[in-house]
This record gives sequence, structure tokens and C-alpha cells, in this order.
Amino acid sequence: MKLSQLAETLIGSEIVKLGNAISERVRNGEKIYNFTIGDFDPNIFPIPKELEDEIIKAYKNHYTNYPPADGIVELRSAVSSFLKDWEGLDYASNEILIASGGRPLIYTIFKTIVDEGDKVIYATPSWNNNHYVHMTEGVHCKIEATPENNFMPLASDIAPHIAGATLICLCSPQNPTGTTLQKDELAKICDLVLEENKKRGDNEKKLYVMYDQMYWTLTYASTVHYNPVSLRAEMKEYTVFVDGISKAFAATGVRVGWSLGPAFIINKMKAILSHLGAWAPMAEQKATANFLHQKESIQKYLTHFKSEVEERLRKIFEGFIDLKNSGFAVDAVSPQAAIYLTVKFELTGKKTNNGKVLEKQSDVTDYLLSEGKLAVVPFYAFGADKESPWYRLSVGTCKKEEINEMFGKLEEALNKLY
Repeated sequence: MKLSQLAETLIGSEIVKLGNAISERVRNGEKIYNFTIGDFDPNIFPIPKELEDEIIKAYKNHYTNYPPADGIVELRSAVSSFLKDWEGLDYASNEILIASGGRPLIYTIFKTIVDEGDKVIYATPSWNNNHYVHMTEGVHCKIEATPENNFMPLASDIAPHIAGATLICLCSPQNPTGTTLQKDELAKICDLVLEENKKRGDNEKKLYVMYDQMYWTLTYASTVHYNPVSLRAEMKEYTVFVDGISKAFAATGVRVGWSLGPAFIINKMKAILSHLGAWAPMAEQKATANFLHQKESIQKYLTHFKSEVEERLRKIFEGFIDLKNSGFAVDAVSPQAAIYLTVKFELTGKKTNNGKVLEKQSDVTDYLLSEGKLAVVPFYAFGADKESPWYRLSVGTCKKEEINEMFGKLEEALNKLY
């Protein structure tokens, strides 16, 4: 039966499809090394004990009613202090909006800024920008990012498309690549936005940047996180941040996220969010507000958490480079941030031991799962070309003791190809 145009045309998640295939194999008793999940196994990466205690205390104190539409004032104030102390960003409480994680915030940013027919610029691979543009009936302006630039867009990529655009979607550190925008490049993008907005009249819609920095606390080695407002103060008028505790504190299921932006945009987002009802729960808001003031606990947690994530990323990266040096058609990008490693399987055209040719990249994905017992997410699930040989590998559920075991199985599968 006919449904809405949106329902009839929205593309389902490739990650969900892959997840279903993995679940079926696990149910059949197979051991699968599942690196597809952009989440954390709480038994490996628990939330901070202090945050857990605060959540329990909040429920015991019966904080189970509706929160205010923009979030409780204690949390907005705590977020303001946290970001000022840790990132140098200066936002007042009325420039902060609380929601149940990043997704409803991204949706409300799109619904607040983008009209039907408005041009939205985003790079691929990137997480879900293509779907949000579709849901708001915007015009896709897709930039194919390249491995030479760590799959991050350049100002020179954006510049030819900036005239008439309404929104630029940036994410750093980026899901799915685990790479970051460099300082000089982000500054150039900011300058493009500022220059374009100077050209637009008072009655014209301005060009805005959605800056998703959900992973900003998770950077490794010499990698430094930068944001538009710290680089160019004038960008505060045109930037809306997406942020929260989901990835910073392995608290994806706690559902506390926030946006920062100009008060007039935040106020409109609040109105839309109030109709969605996608608020963070009252108890979790109370708990997060108290936890964000505990600087010593946060520092201790992040030091340990980051070292555990980085150890896994580096060990797997080194394993892929060893395979590459052994002559296998694989590669990897050195980890910079987040919980992701970008890996490459250039195996199309090769034959399996039963003579079947891996004709398409989807055949490669299936082969890795069936023979290597390795589950990773192809970049085509993030809007990249269907034949891209690159994949996202997530370590959020990775057990260190299984890494060598995984590589043994993978090498065995690669050796069967000719």
C-alpha cells in the first residue's frame, strides 16, 4: 500500500543489514570478530563509576518527571562550564540545548535551517548526512573525500559549491574514518563561510556550519582537535555544534547530548524538539550535571579510557601494515581519533578457492565475513562509491586478547584468494 514519499524513498541502513547477517551467523554458532558496532561493550568500556553513581542517586531521588524542553538549567550551566574549561568555548545557558543524544539534535538542526530545495554540502564517507538531506528534501552537494587527505574535505573541495548553499556538514573527529580536520584547512573553510555570508543581503538566508564533534575528547598521540569558533570568533554566529557524553564517556545508552549555537537558532531548535519529545531523561540530566563538575574524575577516566582505545587501534593498525608488507592487498590509515580505524581491502577480481570471482566490493564484504569471520562496515554504507575498497573498523567492542586470533583467521582467508 502507498505511503508517504519519504517512507517510500528513504534508504534503509546498510549497517543494519550487515548486522542482521552477522546475527544470523552467530545464532548458527559461528565465531565472528565483529568490528562493525559504533558503540561500546559496557563490560569492556563501562561508563565512569561517578556518573553511574549519580544516575542511581537521581532515580532514588525520584527525578522521573518531564525535563524542560531545552534541558534543566543545572545541566546547561554544567555544559557551559565544562566546555569553557576543557575546550575554551564560551557559551551561555540560552545558547545550549539538551536532547537525547546527537541524532535528534542533528535532525532539528536540519529542520531549523534547511528548506526544501536548499543546497547542503557534505563529504563522503560521513555518517548519515545523505539521509538527513533526504529527510529534509534538501539538495545533495556531495564531495568525494580521498585517502590522500585522510578522507576529510578540503576548502578547495567546498569552494566551488558554496554559492547558494545553506548548510555545510562537518564532523571532526570523523565517523567513520577516525581522522580529523587539520587546523589550517578548517580555518580556510571558516574563511569561505565568512566571506560568503558577507556577500548575502540582510533578507537572505545565511550559510551555516553543523559541526559534529561528538568524539572530540578521543584524540591520540600528536593529534589536536580544532573547532570553527576557536579558530575564527566570527564563526560563532554561523556554527551549530553537536556534542554530548555518548562517546566521551562511553555513555551511548545514557542519551545525553547537547547543541551549542546562536540563541535564535537554539530557540527554534527547542521548539521543534518539544514536539518530538526527544529529551534526555530527567535523572540522567541531573546526574550528568553533577558529573561534569568533577574535573579530577573526568581526567582520570579519560586518561585510562583513551589509552585502552588507542592501544587497540594501534595494534590493529600495525597488524594491517604487517599484512600489507607481506604482500596482501590491504592497507590502513594511521589512527588519529575516535574509536575507528580506516582499513582497505582491494580484493575485487580475485578468485576464491572454489573458483568464484569477487566481482564487486559487496562480494569482498561477504567473503571477509564468511571466510575471515571478520565483520567491518564498507564505506559505501556511509555514502561513498559502491566500489570503494575502504572500510570502517570499530574497536568499541574489541577484546584485546582476540586481536591476534582475528588476524590469524583473516590471513588464512586472504591466503585462499588468488
